[in-house]
Amino acid sequence: MSATRRNLRIDDPLGAARTTGHEGQAGPAAVRFGVEEDRLRDIPLERIRANPGQPRQRIEEDALAALAESIRERGVLQPVIVRPVEDGFELVAGERRWRAAQLAGEATIPALVDSDLDEAGSLELALIENVVREDLTAIEQARTMTVLLDDLRMTAVVLAKRLGRSRSDIANTVRLLELPDQVIEMVDAGVLTKGHGKALLSEPDHHRRRELARRAVASGWSVRALEAQIARPARPLPRQRPDADHVAAAERLQDAIASATGGEARATPHARGFHIILDQAGAEHLLHLLAGGPAAS
Repeated sequence: MSATRRNLRIDDPLGAARTTGHEGQAGPAAVRFGVEEDRLRDIPLERIRANPGQPRQRIEEDALAALAESIRERGVLQPVIVRPVEDGFELVAGERRWRAAQLAGEATIPALVDSDLDEAGSLELALIENVVREDLTAIEQARTMTVLLDDLRMTAVVLAKRLGRSRSDIANTVRLLELPDQVIEMVDAGVLTKGHGKALLSEPDHHRRRELARRAVASGWSVRALEAQIARPARPLPRQRPDADHVAAAERLQDAIASATGGEARATPHARGFHIILDQAGAEHLLHLLAGGPAAS
């Protein structure tokens, strides 16, 4: 079936200063049959390859199956965006539709073709399209924004405008990558929410972030409950009694120092070794010894 005979909804960010809209809505650039005929084509699925810069790490199988069923009944209602490459076309935006069309057994897919996009422009559009569609996890969004900000040198002001989000929201999303790796995995898997991750960033201690994240998952804490736990002072660790060998070594050290300095000395076990206390006379004689003087008689 020809792409121009479908009841297509065309979100064309390339034809309208790259304005983007949410999937399921017609954005400001959405038009019906208003795209140049040579840019809107039915392209065989096997001639399109995935974008190697695609930020999405996972696609929910159930959602993909539901989209495939919709395509079987109504066809692909919104074209994907591709750019020509040496052996066919490279996907710029619309990977879920492309994969669902394959699953539905379609031979072709309607596509907007743009020959002016270079690799960097293709990556930028693919990344922005994915964030706008809101089907990435919070961690995938953070990684995507980091590529746009750091690798593609996009400013936070421009990115906020492109995404229709505040600069503070973008900053908070990117900061999720400062969490410990274990916590990042929890947020990425959906075990903890973006709100949990944001709350954990207010805890300065990296180790306590991990501990609180594990307790939040185990106890099913809400974000507010987690914030309340963060506000509580950390519980001091119980003091451990030194083992017998450590105590005996402290006593030997104490006797040796007292004998060498002729003063009072006290040595007690410490987590990292020994804590030594000398009286004034003993301390002065110890300095004398360290300087090469004779031991006390």
